[in-house]
Amino acid sequence: MIDDIILNALKEDIGDGDHSSLSCLKDTDLGTAKLIAKEKGILAGVEVAKRVFELYDSNLSTEVFLEDGSEVTVGSIVLEVSGKAQSILSTERLVLNIMQRMSGIATKTRQIVNQIKGTNARILDTRKTTPGIRQLEKMAVVIGGGMNHRFGLFDMIMLKDNHIDFVGGVRNAIEQSKAYVQEMDIPVEIEVEIRTKSELIEAVSTGGIKRILLDNFTPNELRDLVPLIPDSIESEASGGITESTILDYAKTGVDFISMGALTHSVKSLDLSLKAYF
Repeated sequence: MIDDIILNALKEDIGDGDHSSLSCLKDTDLGTAKLIAKEKGILAGVEVAKRVFELYDSNLSTEVFLEDGSEVTVGSIVLEVSGKAQSILSTERLVLNIMQRMSGIATKTRQIVNQIKGTNARILDTRKTTPGIRQLEKMAVVIGGGMNHRFGLFDMIMLKDNHIDFVGGVRNAIEQSKAYVQEMDIPVEIEVEIRTKSELIEAVSTGGIKRILLDNFTPNELRDLVPLIPDSIESEASGGITESTILDYAKTGVDFISMGALTHSVKSLDLSLKAYF
């Protein structure tokens, strides 16, 4: 999947040729460039950048000084790439776009993970990702210290409010999902979203579920609801949770907190690739 992302991105960017580089550089011109951090943050995408260089020109040589997950400050040298100058310039923007986006996600995730240290809650991402590059964004969450929720619609049954309303209630949704899993013989777990205390009680009494998603509750409400969930069922909080309130949510005893903000509204980390001779 990562190779497909890279190859599609190269096709999108280069088209029938990098005419800027082709027009002013000879095919035999060699060079070296350093990838440098221009602000403080958590580095992510180094391994992907190496793969970009390798797929585009296997003769490019990359020396890595800082690995994924490293803390960087202004001026930190991340890696050095050497080889054909045309190849370095043709891959420059793709490498920066990938690493800046991934590092921004990793930085935001690390900040949030650090905020809830000392609690038992773990941070999850969501499917609120950029279409086509979900793999990269979810990799960045893990590099930042978070965990991946389901990757897509295929690897977990997640019964949300619309599923529940369409089939007439929590119990119906769970029972139909359990029957489907058994009939199809697929190894997927079931998570169900609940909106009220009565739905929570109904979900627990129905059973056969992996996790309960407590959506759009306040921390005070969660303190009353979490004890109603047996140890055999995981608990997850989501909806309206911000950096200023996440510690209050983590202290309620929930197992997981999912935040779409990890991937849908982060600021990219400023990086640059500078040639030198």
